[in-house]
Amino acid sequence: MILIADSGSTKTTWMEIESGNTVVTEGLNPHFTSDEHFHAACSAVRQKFSILNSQFSIFFYGAGCGNATQRERVARLLTKAFGTSDVHVETDMLGACRAACGHEAGLVGILGTGSNACYYDGRDITLQAVSTGYILGDHGSANHVGRRMLQDYLTRKMPRNLISRFHEAYPLTKDEFMEAVYHQPNANRFLASLAKFAVEHIAYDYCSSEILVSLYEWYSYQLEDLQKLSHCDRLSLVGGFAAHIRPLLDIVAKDKGFEIISVAADPIDGLRSFHRS
Repeated sequence: MILIADSGSTKTTWMEIESGNTVVTEGLNPHFTSDEHFHAACSAVRQKFSILNSQFSIFFYGAGCGNATQRERVARLLTKAFGTSDVHVETDMLGACRAACGHEAGLVGILGTGSNACYYDGRDITLQAVSTGYILGDHGSANHVGRRMLQDYLTRKMPRNLISRFHEAYPLTKDEFMEAVYHQPNANRFLASLAKFAVEHIAYDYCSSEILVSLYEWYSYQLEDLQKLSHCDRLSLVGGFAAHIRPLLDIVAKDKGFEIISVAADPIDGLRSFHRS
């Protein structure tokens, strides 16, 4: 039995690759997830798949697992929760590469709650953008767009007709917004949830422009140097936010001279194909 997991900051999709059965738990980014929450998610998975023994392998691809200390912590938690020592913890970026490209080379990007990009040679990530996290980075992501929207809403820079709509969608006071951003856990998830407003109102010039500005910053901070250094202009994308904004991604691609090969909202099916092969 082989269990694979694709874990972002918002959700984790687990799949038993032979049956293709899945279960979704909360995101398990180790930078934001306590041991207790991690074990609770693993317990739900054990119950779903009726795991009663330790004769299986786990391949866990996670946001926040680029740091060696956190990667070791996740491996330790998985070993304890599932009772198997056959545990492999990799970054969500490598998971995106394996899901989107298999054994083919190309540029790969993640645009979900957070963002990242790299060049994959068909086996390893040989070039990768510098990730500076959800406060300083994550350009082009749902978190980044949500952050921009909230800033404009609170400072009354948002068009008046959209301010009232935003308030209907998120009826919080300024103090409640500030509490959620600065004092509550998982602020990146909260900010990313606000990007839903931009997607739902994408026909408004303001919303489409906010997303486009964020995407051009994503290109500048994450993709441009990779494109030049790798001499590659073929890009595969994964992430729910990317899937929602494909028409705007096509505008940036045409302008900046790269080709979008594929956009997958969830990489789990691609990971299944990779591990079955």
